[in-house]
Amino acid sequence: MNVDPGAEKPIFIQIAEQIEDSIFTGIFPEETQIPSTNEVSALLNINPHTVLKGMNMLVDEGIIYKRRGLGMFVREGAVKAIRAKRQEQFYAQYVAPLISEAKKLEMSKQSVLALIERGFDGGND
Repeated sequence: MNVDPGAEKPIFIQIAEQIEDSIFTGIFPEETQIPSTNEVSALLNINPHTVLKGMNMLVDEGIIYKRRGLGMFVREGAVKAIRAKRQEQFYAQYVAPLISEAKKLEMSKQSVLALIERGFDGGND
């Protein structure tokens, strides 16, 4: 884990995204404990409240949960929830603008699909 204090994105969001990515990639499997606020704080040399704010974002999203006196754990179904969230973000960030631009260019749905297939097939022509 690392954070970039100079980045536009706040540190607590960077932390939340890195923990989420670690869950999604299987570093922290469902129903296992994640590092404590103090461990992450010491590792990154940042304020524990900043780490907690990032973790609480994931609690609010239903990705992790608190066990009183034990710490934070990955919620069952977290990977599925993260995948759904990222698919929606993918649509908003890439697909919607692609469709908007294709319409400006008066491209048909079939033309766009052909370009996507070409990209999947690794073609440059």
